[in-house]
Amino acid sequence: MKIHQQGIRLPAKCRGFHLITQEVRQVLLQYTDIQSGMCQVFIRHTSASLTINENADPTVRKDFEMYFNKTVPENDPQYLHDDEGPDDMPAHLKAALLGSSVLIPIVQGRLGLGTWQGIYLCEHRNHGGPRELIITVWGE
Repeated sequence: MKIHQQGIRLPAKCRGFHLITQEVRQVLLQYTDIQSGMCQVFIRHTSASLTINENADPTVRKDFEMYFNKTVPENDPQYLHDDEGPDDMPAHLKAALLGSSVLIPIVQGRLGLGTWQGIYLCEHRNHGGPRELIITVWGE
């Protein structure tokens, strides 16, 4: 079994749900020695998250943003953690709900995503800044 690990830095993105499948695929292209295995993508932040969902219709990503904003609203007077602005604590809660990593099988040297699946970077801050990912690939 072989294991590879690489960090990448994504440029700052506006608040919302953004497809990053191509960025992850670019990393996987470097590791042609792995035809069957797993790819873990981990985000090194507490106010952004990762998930896998619809990759074709951008309205799905807009609906995700709308749903999470309704579910975890800003300016709740009961939040104690508000030093970094009204979007900070909701961003932490949204990230906890979605998670900090995704695990994808590698099939014949490629990500084993379904036809309509893509990897989302979920930016929960108004001005989150660049985001760092660690991509770990292992297999045979």
